[in-house]
Amino acid sequence: EARGRTTAAPAEGELWIAPEAFQRGEAKIVEAHTQELPQVVVVGGRIAFDDRKVSHVFSPVTGRVTRVLAQLGQQVSRGTPLLAIRSPDVGSAYSDDAKARADLRAAARDFERQEKLFAAKAASSRDREAAEDAYRKAKAEADRARQRLSLLSTDRIDAVTQEYTLPSRIDGSVVARTVNPGTEVQGQFGGGTAQELFTIGSIESVWVYADIPEAQLPEVREGAPVAVRVLAYPDRAFEGRVEWVSPQLDPSLRTGRIRCSLPNPERLLKPEMYATVVVKRPPLSALAVPRQAVARINEQSFVNVFEGTRPDGKQVFRRRRVQLPERAGPPQRRP
Repeated sequence: EARGRTTAAPAEGELWIAPEAFQRGEAKIVEAHTQELPQVVVVGGRIAFDDRKVSHVFSPVTGRVTRVLAQLGQQVSRGTPLLAIRSPDVGSAYSDDAKARADLRAAARDFERQEKLFAAKAASSRDREAAEDAYRKAKAEADRARQRLSLLSTDRIDAVTQEYTLPSRIDGSVVARTVNPGTEVQGQFGGGTAQELFTIGSIESVWVYADIPEAQLPEVREGAPVAVRVLAYPDRAFEGRVEWVSPQLDPSLRTGRIRCSLPNPERLLKPEMYATVVVKRPPLSALAVPRQAVARINEQSFVNVFEGTRPDGKQVFRRRRVQLPERAGPPQRRP
């Protein structure tokens, strides 16, 4: 007798729910409504210094470091001494200036004398032109020596001990230091390869760089608001705006780079932190249901849509695929 009976079962993609399940609160029917849904582009990013607030410090003179006056992490102001260098360039700059000024005075006197002799027809025009040429060369050399000395004189120098004190050019903190007392350093005026001695930076505002896939670039505009999350503070979103969109793509990754500016008064964001960058777009008007009504099956999202009632009273729902808006979560560590 049992062989002749067939038990009714839902077809593939269908769901039958008995009325008792609704009465017990185990199931619920909700209506889909047109809503304004937030639209975002979610990508990985990297925190970086604001280039307008970072200074890479080099020595203009060649010599030996005698004193290091600033330590890592120290807050410095514009003009704060960073280190002292004993350098023969200081003495040569003074002596070159003195010699150039003496040569200029001598050339000026000779040119003046040749002018008077030429006016009295006691000297040839050739001698006058030679004196004028020597005067102009001496003047050019004096200007060069004075300018070189003035570049050094903007900082603290001691002509007696030949010690040059290198100052900070901006307000900020000492982020990096590569020298110790006794280190020999190459100066930028020496024509060689100068070594970066200090990095001074302020992180009261920072930049965030992110790479946007080519297909999503049309959705990103300068001025668009962004929310940034980092691993150190996963429950906090840092707000900023897109300041720059690269005019070209990365040829290998097929992405376009954007730069966002973030205020960072608490200095919580540090350069080189990995971040999740959420670029917000204008909201989209679409038919929507509560997120609880969405089921995930094999990495796809579905809702069960009411189709009718069976003779036994069970309500029939049919599975229908839907698209979910992107959501921003805490950043994931890179593999």
